[in-house]
Amino acid sequence: MPPLERFRYCPRCGHALATIAVNPLACVDCGFTYFFNPTVAAGAFISDEQGKMLFVRRAKDPAKGLLGVPGGFIDVGESAEEALRREVREEVNLEIVQIRFVCSCPNYYHYRDVTYPVCDLMFAAVAINPHTAQALDGVDAFEWHHPASVSDIELAFPSIRMARGMLVNE
Repeated sequence: MPPLERFRYCPRCGHALATIAVNPLACVDCGFTYFFNPTVAAGAFISDEQGKMLFVRRAKDPAKGLLGVPGGFIDVGESAEEALRREVREEVNLEIVQIRFVCSCPNYYHYRDVTYPVCDLMFAAVAINPHTAQALDGVDAFEWHHPASVSDIELAFPSIRMARGMLVNE
């Protein structure tokens, strides 16, 4: 269920909302207005010296067991690049350089009965010491592949498929 459909009462005054699933949410009683926008995430196709890219085997749902790329949600006050560096350290213990934007893609992330709209910002980067990679937070395993050798059905999210396709066609 989208977050907007979860609100039955005004978060400010508690008044029952006459209509639901309308963006923005607006309370006719107190005038409170809230805009539901997508959350933002950043992910990176990280290269090694041989031109292979790092894929992570997801340890948790959504898409448990499928291949993704290191990344995650951007926290309030972080730039996309700061969040990307943090997420890469947390998930695979790597430092990255030469970060460049590839594309943005709409996505949906289902978590605990809520389907969150997401805008995925996809990047390419280079690992400083690729041999130090480790499977850490939310990562069951990691694999280095030439991006063209990975099947679309193995990839966890449409945004990863889209960005990977753009990188392969460069």
